[in-house]
Amino acid sequence: MNDETTASGPAQDVEPPGEPPGPVRPVRDRWDKIQILVQPLGGLFTALAIGILGFRSSEFLNRRQAIETNTRLYSELMSKREESESALRKDMFQTIIGSFVQASGKGDLDASVLNLELLAYNFHESLNLKPLFIDLKRRTAHELALARTPAARAEYEGYMDRLERVAREIARKQVIVLEGVGKKFDRSIDLTQDPTGQSLEPATLGLDSLQATFGIDILSVDRVNKELEVGLSIETPDPKLGRQTKTATFSVSYFDFPMIDNTRLTGGDRCAIVLNGFSDYAADITVVLFPGAYASLKEKPYYSEVIESVRRENERMGK
Repeated sequence: MNDETTASGPAQDVEPPGEPPGPVRPVRDRWDKIQILVQPLGGLFTALAIGILGFRSSEFLNRRQAIETNTRLYSELMSKREESESALRKDMFQTIIGSFVQASGKGDLDASVLNLELLAYNFHESLNLKPLFIDLKRRTAHELALARTPAARAEYEGYMDRLERVAREIARKQVIVLEGVGKKFDRSIDLTQDPTGQSLEPATLGLDSLQATFGIDILSVDRVNKELEVGLSIETPDPKLGRQTKTATFSVSYFDFPMIDNTRLTGGDRCAIVLNGFSDYAADITVVLFPGAYASLKEKPYYSEVIESVRRENERMGK
């Protein structure tokens, strides 16, 4: 009985099984909170970036299209302008040449000098006007020798002065253009005594990759016609052939214009001698070295020179 009581006695208090513990929530720091706040904004920023990129791209394309349109319009306007100027210059040239020939046939020196001035000022870069200057100077000198009155002599001397003045002005303008893209040096020749056989001080000029040393020898002087006969020697170094020397002999007067009367050098560059002044005491000359692209319009470069120029330009751009 006691055993039963003991076996079946009052049950001990047992805690009922509880629910399983829930997951432990991680503790969020400041950076986690910032990430939570910023994450929704990522899509907004992406949309804004795409929108801005699209707007910028559209703006760039519109600006590029406007530039191309303006460039095309400008090219068309310049082309039409060049055509109009070419037609005008053609008509002017035909009119002046026709008037020059007619005036020459009638012996009208005043009209001939005027027409030559018009030709020189408008076509000096494309025409070799030296033969016209020489012919008109010869005719004027002939009339001057036949003049019997002071008024007639003064008239023909005025024509001579006009011819020399316009020639010197054209040469001066061309030298200003050429020295802007090239190099030059000046020399003075003493005419108080006979300078025949005299060698002027040499000078070295550099243009791009070309280095040339120029020597000038005075061969003769024509004081009546204001001309110099000179010998020009040009020494250029060559990495393969050594030092190369080129010589030329020619006359220099007021009627030799550098863009027309020049010497072709290696690589297509040009050099010319210009007579700036001539008096009883001295003659002043200028030697100018310039790129062949600035020679007269009648001068056409050789294909080999064009290819070499393109090759040098590509090498320069690649550096």
